[in-house]
Amino acid sequence: MAIRSTEAVSNGTSPATPTNPATPASPANPASQAGAAGWREPRVFTRAFRDRLPPGTPGTGSNWRWLFSGIWLIYLIQPVIDLFHHGGALWIAGGLVITVAFCVIYLPTLMYHDDRPRLALAGLVTIALLAVLACVVYGSAWTPLWIYVSAATGMVLAAVASRGRAFFAVLGVSACYLVCCWISHFGIGNTLAILLPVVLIGLAMIGFRMQMTLMRELAQARGTVAKLAVNEERLRLARDMHDLTGQSLSMITLKSELAAKRLAKLPSSAERDAVLTELGDIGRVSRQTLHDIREAVSGYRRPTLAIEVITARNALEAAGIELDDDAELTIRSGTFDPDAEAVLAWCLREAVTNVIRHSRARHCRIRLTERAGELALEVTDDGRGFTSQDSPTGSGLRGVSERLSAAGGSLALGAATAGHGFRLTATVPVHATSQTDHACGL
Repeated sequence: MAIRSTEAVSNGTSPATPTNPATPASPANPASQAGAAGWREPRVFTRAFRDRLPPGTPGTGSNWRWLFSGIWLIYLIQPVIDLFHHGGALWIAGGLVITVAFCVIYLPTLMYHDDRPRLALAGLVTIALLAVLACVVYGSAWTPLWIYVSAATGMVLAAVASRGRAFFAVLGVSACYLVCCWISHFGIGNTLAILLPVVLIGLAMIGFRMQMTLMRELAQARGTVAKLAVNEERLRLARDMHDLTGQSLSMITLKSELAAKRLAKLPSSAERDAVLTELGDIGRVSRQTLHDIREAVSGYRRPTLAIEVITARNALEAAGIELDDDAELTIRSGTFDPDAEAVLAWCLREAVTNVIRHSRARHCRIRLTERAGELALEVTDDGRGFTSQDSPTGSGLRGVSERLSAAGGSLALGAATAGHGFRLTATVPVHATSQTDHACGL
């Protein structure tokens, strides 16, 4: 078996593979839920995720984003013009350098906060420092920079942290703006006039990010529903094919064998032998056709990650276990080798069964990652993990390992983070296939 264990322990008696609960008519959102009142943590949408969304989904990478985000920087022309009315060449050059640096950092911070969240946070801090420097050195004419800082704060932190933190960060930016106004002796009326857009634009960007998240999740949910509809249609065709033709072919095979036996009792002749040969051919063709139909039906019933993750979500919810699943489980379903996906789907089913029956866990985490030409399915829980009395050779895990070995993959078992709970990692080589063909072909 291709089992690699990071600890020489296992999970007790291995359960049999569970049967699927009824598939719900409307699948739950694949996004992980957080918060008792529906308050959800934001999700960072990677480029790979956005590339699989339908064209036109907000925030999926259109070049128009650069125009609509950068056009507002035109308002910085007023403080730039003010530079030429005061001071010498060094004074003007310093202001221009701050302006160019601010614009060059501001736009990528807005554009790439999903792909590079850490760099986006560094860019956010940098433009805030540039705004402080401009206000302290060049005076109140540069206080409008804080409007852009607030907008970037609302967008970036709502994406990489949480909406609550983004809200308080916008308030913090507003406080920094007020301090800079006090240092530069800005008038009360002008201070309040700019304070309003500093606060409201930051909050509006938080709301805009929420809308983008909802639209992306809606597009993802529609894709999931489409995949479920395709799978349901395949199952219906499989059932109909088996029910309509299986019995008839079995009857043809039986009748041809019975006729051959009765003919064998007749006196030998050339015509009798020819008829026996034809009946034998009829029997062989009908048996082969029946075998082919059963193979086709079993292919239509091949498990997929999209179906199994929904089944797992329902089963864990019924067991009172909170699930933190990965959108990649649904998105990648159907985009790589069907046999490899079927193996991972069986692994997911077995892992979830173990979590429910043996782990005594309260939380379960499922992730699908790709690295070095391999797909890795990782299932972790915060339960009791392995004990010294458990056996690592249960039939369930052994069957999973054998499936993985046949697909060229491997199975790794061990303790979860900080030595608590249990982690199962199934790895298979990945070969991309046409997603369109998989979704449309029956």
